[in-house]
Amino acid sequence: MTRFFVVLAALALAACATATPYQPAARSGDYGYVERKIEDNRYTIQFNGNSITERETVESYLLFRAAELTLQQGFDYFVVSQRGTEGTSRFVPYGNSAYSGFRPYYSWYAPRYGWRPFYDPFWDDTTYREVTRYQATAEVVLFKGPKPANNAQAFDARQVKQNLESVVQRPTPAPAG
Repeated sequence: MTRFFVVLAALALAACATATPYQPAARSGDYGYVERKIEDNRYTIQFNGNSITERETVESYLLFRAAELTLQQGFDYFVVSQRGTEGTSRFVPYGNSAYSGFRPYYSWYAPRYGWRPFYDPFWDDTTYREVTRYQATAEVVLFKGPKPANNAQAFDARQVKQNLESVVQRPTPAPAG
């Protein structure tokens, strides 16, 4: 039973320490891609990355998903009609908590309550770092035939898929047990 918990803890830590792989999200808001059909040839696609996933990776995965979807639906190229990337930042504490036992602790006496701890902000060993999660969203329209040469928002699905395939990191399969 102890091995089970050790393996579970290791998997949980590994999941936190890696960038979001290219995968469908289990539900909206989870890490990965989500798409929604608007019309027969129009979709919205969203890719959510965790705090380790770079902005460029999130945007590349969004384009890769658009190319995959275009080919799966029997089309040849897609046009991005709307596109945006949003970053959400927050500060998370981390610090030298291993040494917290060595900092001085003060207390003061209150007649009704007895000895009370005193907090000294100059000895606070907590440090903060900024964490940013990126979310890329696009509305794409799918078309058949050759890509128009004069439209900068048009992408040949086969070329996009071929060019981005090498940077796409897929999830590692779970070990067979």
